[in-house]
Amino acid sequence: MAKEKKEHYVNRAEFEAELKEYYETDVMTDNLCIKLQKIAHGLSFSPSFYAYSYREDMVGDAMIKMYTALRDKKFKFETGSSPFSYFTTIAYNEFVSRIKREKRHHEVVSNYKEQMYEEMMTDPNMNGGQNIYVRPNMEDGDE
Repeated sequence: MAKEKKEHYVNRAEFEAELKEYYETDVMTDNLCIKLQKIAHGLSFSPSFYAYSYREDMVGDAMIKMYTALRDKKFKFETGSSPFSYFTTIAYNEFVSRIKREKRHHEVVSNYKEQMYEEMMTDPNMNGGQNIYVRPNMEDGDE
């Protein structure tokens, strides 16, 4: 049996037609906005992104970037490229950007926790006058 052809979540031809209409009239329709939302939401289910706990934040960031590009009419039809690909690339790049921001945030929090833990363990003033842990002396060559 032949596999059924999977229907795309956004019809590229309809999306391009609605985008052209927006560029001519400056009226952003609900249907155009829904298509942008579907692009971001659909991309979030990609194997590269679906496992992140902050996936909805990634979708929100991507939607803001796509709406900004739409409002500023950044896509140029003269290039011959697909508006669907253009807006999907915007969403993809914003997803990657959110992942990098979350990673930096996680590193800052981890470093802070590690610093506070060490301070609590080695400072007798924080432990009722007792030293709970004494840091070993590291000599050259020791790891």
